[in-house]
Amino acid sequence: MIDITKKLNLDKVEVIAGGVDHSEGVTVTPDQTIYCGGEAGQIYRIDNDVPVEVANVKGFMLGLASDAENRVYAIDNANKCVWRYDPKSNSTEKWLEGPIDNPLNVPNHGSFGPDGSYYLSDSGDWAKNDGKIWVKRPGKSIEIFTTESKNFPNGNAVSRDGTKLYVVESEPSAICEIEINSDGTAGQRKVLIELGLYVPDGIRVAADGSLIISFYAPNLIARWSPAGGLEALANDPQAVFLAAPTNLEFFGENLDVMIFASLARWQLSRAKLGIKGAKPHYPDKVAIGN
Repeated sequence: MIDITKKLNLDKVEVIAGGVDHSEGVTVTPDQTIYCGGEAGQIYRIDNDVPVEVANVKGFMLGLASDAENRVYAIDNANKCVWRYDPKSNSTEKWLEGPIDNPLNVPNHGSFGPDGSYYLSDSGDWAKNDGKIWVKRPGKSIEIFTTESKNFPNGNAVSRDGTKLYVVESEPSAICEIEINSDGTAGQRKVLIELGLYVPDGIRVAADGSLIISFYAPNLIARWSPAGGLEALANDPQAVFLAAPTNLEFFGENLDVMIFASLARWQLSRAKLGIKGAKPHYPDKVAIGN
């Protein structure tokens, strides 16, 4: 494992957006606007590194995603739903809830696939192994995608070709891969790496196909690939610049800037660590179905 007692690349990490309320989720829209959430239900837009509150639903925002219309999808663990914020109308609507007879338990993070399907991790209770992954396919009701990922499924990301869902499992911790079959059903869960007592939280796909992982504990950003294994990119033992980093996104014209949310502080962080991101899947209204 990585030596987590030493500082690494913190001279490349810059604190921005001071004053955000313990953000866990962050997203970058196609027009390169950064949004993050807050623990009291806020959605913030980051303007010139300064947070502006654009919505507040009195909940607890976790993962964020966005679509081709620059709309933001914010998961609310308090109200057990996904809100959609539209910057054109400056309006927020409840976009997604669980079935009436099987409501969402701990909705955590969502990612879009290229066909407009939205994959939502439902973490379950810590160390109870009762998590699952939901999917909302275009024009259809939400349904369970798989119950094979049950160990507190957390951050997730769809592969560049749309055939795999990468899932962070936080307890017991691992990075997993779930095949997305041609008919949209889930294939088998495959463990890519087990991570011991580390607590991974967020995951994104890099341009070279490697996976970038943010760790709630320790305060670590790392890259994993089949050839290189787990490689540290930035480490903050004192939790100043990276304090329980949760979700991350790539930003900038070349997608070579990383934006991190730190749940334990009132800030976001920004860093160039020599890695370019893969462009997220940004489905349009037709693909999403509304």
